Amino acid sequence: MSLQFPERFNMADYFLYRNLEEGRADKTCLYFEDQTFTYAEAALNSNRVGNALREFGAGLEERVLIVLPDCPEFVWTWFGAARIGAVIAMVNPLLPAEDYKYYLEYTRARVAVIHESLLANFNEAATEARYLRAVLVVGDREPDADFTNNRIVWSSFKSAVLAAADTCTPADTHRDDIAIWLFSSGSTGNPKGAVHLQHDLPFNTEVFAKRTMGVNENDLTVSVPKLFFGYATGTNLLFPFAVGGATALFSERSTPEKLFAVIEHYRPTILTTVPTMINSMLNAPDAGRRDLSSLRFCYSAGEALPVELYERWRQNIGVEICDGIGSAEMFHIYISNRPGDVKPGSLGRIVAGYEAKIVAADDTEVATDEMGTLKIKGDSAALCYWNAHEKSKQTFAGDWCTTGDQFHVDSDGYYWYHGRTDDMLKVSGIFVAPGEIENCLLQHSAVLECAVIGCDSGDGLVKPKAFIVLREEVSTRSVSDESLPDALATELKDFVKTHLAPYKYPRWIEFVSTLPKNDRGKIDRKQLKQEAR
Repeated sequence: MSLQFPERFNMADYFLYRNLEEGRADKTCLYFEDQTFTYAEAALNSNRVGNALREFGAGLEERVLIVLPDCPEFVWTWFGAARIGAVIAMVNPLLPAEDYKYYLEYTRARVAVIHESLLANFNEAATEARYLRAVLVVGDREPDADFTNNRIVWSSFKSAVLAAADTCTPADTHRDDIAIWLFSSGSTGNPKGAVHLQHDLPFNTEVFAKRTMGVNENDLTVSVPKLFFGYATGTNLLFPFAVGGATALFSERSTPEKLFAVIEHYRPTILTTVPTMINSMLNAPDAGRRDLSSLRFCYSAGEALPVELYERWRQNIGVEICDGIGSAEMFHIYISNRPGDVKPGSLGRIVAGYEAKIVAADDTEVATDEMGTLKIKGDSAALCYWNAHEKSKQTFAGDWCTTGDQFHVDSDGYYWYHGRTDDMLKVSGIFVAPGEIENCLLQHSAVLECAVIGCDSGDGLVKPKAFIVLREEVSTRSVSDESLPDALATELKDFVKTHLAPYKYPRWIEFVSTLPKNDRGKIDRKQLKQEAR
């Protein structure tokens, strides 16, 4: 698909400022707690932040580190940084000091915008930051003498922004200038920054959000994942703004109770979610009494959505879930189910504007219905990983991005996910996808959540091990009946044997109260593997 952006191009104009030119200045674009903001107010606040960032030393091509919960200040900082041509880097606001040390050194950010709750952690991290020159603190707490040194200026975000001018001269950026780093999930080693250009995010917005999903100016979005995660940056900020729609933000942790309350209050039309939250909402005691009738569809990504969860959601909530897959390397979703075209269990069809192929180990394409590694091609692909030349060459080979995901495509063009290449298990000489075993276990009435990894029993041979969270009523019974766990473990093994090839059954089952999650809401398999050693 041919889609060309002007040579002189700034993504802040594309996503925010053009709404003023198109007559939406007075339209509400953002809801937060008891506050509402119009597009004119969003532009004015973003201008002020852009000017403040310039005053504190951020400029063209220099990184600005955003470490904020979901709040209006996140939005103003994102667009303010984009308007002045700075490079945006967003990270989780719930990390330890050691992680912020890494991000400050890795990004070489000149300016960081943080929440007041991070002052202690960030101060510790900043003591070794060689490039940081200023920290703007969002909140009512003013940085005091404990947060000063000869190199770094600590300032109140509110004071700095109020002192800045209302108009901001945009940087004269090229469509191929570097605009934003999106971090990989860090499943192996430290997260890597996928370097994206000014046109990358708008390209995906055009082909995926507008043309595939039909996001429009009447839509209001709400998200389970937070804005620092590129999945939510797209669906819950950039996509609605690009079409003149609106978003509702909340800074609290995403829980079923919070999601139900937010949906009933703001009446969104689109919900961005992940399979673990879909499961949690369905299992909430009052799920059947909550009003989600405003929703017209839900996005799901991050992990493949089990058929069992999809069917329960459709039956109980009555809304389609459009499961898809994207990545930091491509910015957003490139294969997806879509409203009115959902094949449960699949990740849908290729988004027009992207190309896909599935290859064997020798890089030759496999036949229909055969499993291999997915490669993807499209004009939102990152330029490289920052400071990772060899890894960049492996992932970004020519026009094709190697995803590291195992897929097969059926004769109708629907793509089926089998797991990450490094998560695949070779059992009895045959590759097994952990997701297949997990989806089977989820069909058992006792299982609430589960995760499967490979374990070595000591003979050098890998076999599946399942970590299982039981439904509350089953878990309660197991406390009074000490024999129940052993009997249930045997029952679950037999259940898998009767539904899948016998060699795929989990040799070990460990019942746990919770499964570890990473900051994207995915099950943290790396932690499970470490605990299983």
